[in-house]
Amino acid sequence: MNDLPENQTTTAALFRLRDFRLYISARFLGTLGMLIMSVAVGWQVYDITESALALGYVGLAQFLPMLLLTLPAGDIADRIDRRFIVAAAGILEAVSAGWLILLTITHSGDVTWFYAALALFGTARAIMAPASRSFVPLLVPKAQLPRAIAVSSSTFQMSVILGPAIGGFLYLWGPVTVYATCCALFLCVSVAFLAIRTRTKVEPQEPGVGAMSRAIAGILYMRRSPIVLGAISLDLFAVLLGGAVALLPIYARDILDVGPTGLGFMRAAPAVGAIVVSLMLVWRPLGRRTGHIMFACVAIFGAATIVFGLSENFILTLIALTIMGASDMVSVNIRSTLIPLATPQQMLGRVTAVEMLFIGASNELGDFRAGVSAALFGTVPAVLIGGVGTLGVVGIWMWLFPDLRKVDRLSDVKPVA
Repeated sequence: MNDLPENQTTTAALFRLRDFRLYISARFLGTLGMLIMSVAVGWQVYDITESALALGYVGLAQFLPMLLLTLPAGDIADRIDRRFIVAAAGILEAVSAGWLILLTITHSGDVTWFYAALALFGTARAIMAPASRSFVPLLVPKAQLPRAIAVSSSTFQMSVILGPAIGGFLYLWGPVTVYATCCALFLCVSVAFLAIRTRTKVEPQEPGVGAMSRAIAGILYMRRSPIVLGAISLDLFAVLLGGAVALLPIYARDILDVGPTGLGFMRAAPAVGAIVVSLMLVWRPLGRRTGHIMFACVAIFGAATIVFGLSENFILTLIALTIMGASDMVSVNIRSTLIPLATPQQMLGRVTAVEMLFIGASNELGDFRAGVSAALFGTVPAVLIGGVGTLGVVGIWMWLFPDLRKVDRLSDVKPVA
């Protein structure tokens, strides 16, 4: 499965692994397509409705399928070859992009159908996420895992930088061009995963154990591991409270007056900070006091959110968003390394599904929270509430999860018996 000895721990050694290169390429293209599409959908829906609440529903339409399907998808990821799962989900994403093309061509003014297409897209993401996210530990030696996750995060953030900017640029030619590009990218993801040679180990069927019991086993394991529970729940509430991405079209159009191109730069700014940090982590992975660093960076994220909410200057807004991305990247890197190290390999798909349900879906739920708060209290107060709430969560979680706070070296983390 891994053709490198564990003592080869350079970044160049990682890229000698053919399957790892295919995985990274697919991750880049898939995220690129998702971010390109999100810029177009957000702008198009707001242009039709001029409603902050409508932007919140964009997030909710993608969250609900993830809420319902992510845990079962984690069980499937432990029982079916993950390459085929991701390939099928990529095709489903391409279908959702094609649906958006049809809605645009027919000049549909009913955003309900846009939400339906996004619900299909959320379904594809729910199916794909556990299989894709739990793939890296199968492709690289254990000693290379922290660096491999940093490389994967860097690739992800590079697509996050380029995606919104490309989306804003392509939107000048109309949303059909945007969605057609996304459709092609999603199909490329399917092809790349089918080309991967690494076979995932399929867990044997346990007599008398139902699918729901197997899926819930991931939650039960997480409850037994304070480090896993603390890391996942900390990011959950930070994203839920601090996320304000859904409100960026309002800032771009009504507060900063920078248009769709400015919106693209605003969407890319957090990724600029994130990729700088992730490249630093590729070069020099974290050493000591990992738990303290994680809490400090989540606090910085909350403070930068407050600055972003108050800013009426485009440059200051970009700086605040960049700091948000940089601080969040450290937290993501630590969590993404902790969970595979603290989880038995035979349960990784299910635990990853719980992580995705709590973290991945919380992005959409956070967008819904932001949209509802903006509709009730105004855009700026909605962002400030989230930033202050994030700071409060950091203090509470440091008290609730001392084991997470005391984590020193990542290499010391082991699964709970």
